[in-house]
Amino acid sequence: MNDSNYIFLVLIPLVAFLYSSVGHGGASGYLALMVFFGISPVLMKPSALILNIFVSGIAFIHYYANGYFKWKILVPFIILSIPMSFIGAKINLDTDVYNLILAICLLIAIIRIFGFSKKDSEMELKHLPFLPALIIGGLIGFISGIIGIGGGLLLSPILILLNWANMKQTAAVSAAFILLNSISGLIGASLASQFLSSELYLWTALAIAGGMVGAWFGSKRFNIATLKYILAFVMLLACFKLAIN
Repeated sequence: MNDSNYIFLVLIPLVAFLYSSVGHGGASGYLALMVFFGISPVLMKPSALILNIFVSGIAFIHYYANGYFKWKILVPFIILSIPMSFIGAKINLDTDVYNLILAICLLIAIIRIFGFSKKDSEMELKHLPFLPALIIGGLIGFISGIIGIGGGLLLSPILILLNWANMKQTAAVSAAFILLNSISGLIGASLASQFLSSELYLWTALAIAGGMVGAWFGSKRFNIATLKYILAFVMLLACFKLAIN
């Protein structure tokens, strides 16, 4: 195993730690690492989805146990997102198109890392309209299925900006949203005969370790500003690599 592989293995739990702390599974972060370290595109989507399932599941358990999860927020978004994620995951895009959409999602993830941090005390929560939530959920599910993410990085800023949930509620709902969409997407990707990495078991173990620690700290309030900068830098490098490929 060369030095770059060791760095990749070190970064996986760091990504899981950061994402799980805000209720996310980390798929966009794993995909960024895979792009940067030259993992085959054939392996990227299903591998990221599997890591996502474990880490988002851990995050959901922690936030649910602390009383932040709200079914009434999740349900309107998930009704269409699950089937649309399944459909999207079965689509194999041209590499250039896939890279473009992934780069856009990574840029959104970078913005999400640094923004949308309203204090709960400053938020006046508004009623969640069912039909817009239904449509938004379907669109996010379809995009997340195509790329191989759970969709939390797209859902979270919407919930925060429109005052449909506070920060902790958003983390809890996003974790459940990501978990369900990732399972649906993985089934779709499996039916599309996508391959898995032979090292996935090791990646998964590392992601679980990072996710467990991150979810515990995140649900108890924890400042992880330094890791945010590290992850954002890796994502920017991945975007650059996607642009020049």
